[in-house]
Amino acid sequence: MGSRWRSTVQNLLESWTGYRLMRPRGNDEVRRGLARAPLHPEIDRLVPEPVFLLSSVRSGSTLLRAVLNSHSQLHSPHETHFRRLQVVPTTPPAYQALEVDGLRVVDVEHLLWDRMLHRSLQLSGKRVLVEKTPSNVFVADRLATAWPRARFIFLLRHPLAIARSWHAADPNRRPMVRAVPHTLAFMQQLESARQRHPGVTVRYEELTADPETVTRRLCDFVGVDWEAAMLDYGRVDHGEWRAGIGDWSERIRSGRIQQPRALPDPDEIPDSLRPIARAWGYLPEDDAGAVRPPSRASASA
Repeated sequence: MGSRWRSTVQNLLESWTGYRLMRPRGNDEVRRGLARAPLHPEIDRLVPEPVFLLSSVRSGSTLLRAVLNSHSQLHSPHETHFRRLQVVPTTPPAYQALEVDGLRVVDVEHLLWDRMLHRSLQLSGKRVLVEKTPSNVFVADRLATAWPRARFIFLLRHPLAIARSWHAADPNRRPMVRAVPHTLAFMQQLESARQRHPGVTVRYEELTADPETVTRRLCDFVGVDWEAAMLDYGRVDHGEWRAGIGDWSERIRSGRIQQPRALPDPDEIPDSLRPIARAWGYLPEDDAGAVRPPSRASASA
């Protein structure tokens, strides 16, 4: 009786307004045991080996993506936020059809995500896709499940420099008291992904100080020949620099890899950032503290 009543109300609501009420879903489908590898990899994945650049916000990922995108065979678009695209069947028969075909909703979402990335790659005319949306750190497990042959680049930056950069982008609405915990959630998830998945780790400070060495290492990892033109990213059209899909500052618009700013003094690092700073090598090993595991709340960011 209850389910029939709910169905009647839903149908009336949809007929009157065009909308349906949906139960909220968590983002970490792996933890809920719903996500799985493609059933038919040769058919279900048009981009079988994407490269995911995982980083916190304000870590220099836009600079790195512009440098990589300047390579003739590497396509690194603006942040696509593809994981925010959800598939929502609106009728029981739609669910039944998926069940008969042996599919789950998350399977279809993976098909959609893969098709979006494939379209972007095909339009570029290049061979390898590198995606860099920072919030992907919250679903690294799901990405590894959906693309078993995915490769990961982990981009680190001094934790206090990350928090200060996020604050500086909008000082009035992003005070440091908010910037530190907000960016720390990304950093903790990034470190958790580094511990669970193979990949290559690079530092923003090394990228800006010695870009040739870093990009040569990344080209070896991805499987392409190094090109000197990568160091002159300003010569390539990377699309619009826009807030929400990457950095938009004058620094990135300059088209030049600029020397890094001086690192914060160790005494300036807040207590909450010291464990992750130590884990990433920005504090001595004997500095007290350990990286705390990501909380359930931060995993839904």
